[in-house]
Amino acid sequence: MDSRWVGPDGYEIVPAYRRDRQVLRVRRNGQVIADCLSVEEVARYVDLADLCEVIPLPVRTRDARTAVK
Repeated sequence: MDSRWVGPDGYEIVPAYRRDRQVLRVRRNGQVIADCLSVEEVARYVDLADLCEVIPLPVRTRDARTAVK
């Protein structure tokens, strides 16, 4: 569950567990707003069309190049 979605106005949606049940946790500026059981519940807080998935890029450890020397 490494997925994460961000939206305008500081909204962030992350998968989480609450009482052994998977939920979509809605945060705004770091504060937990709600634990939603469905995408429809998330849509009450943020427009789903505005969300962007955050995809972590792999880290290059060898042959790293920088613009500044």
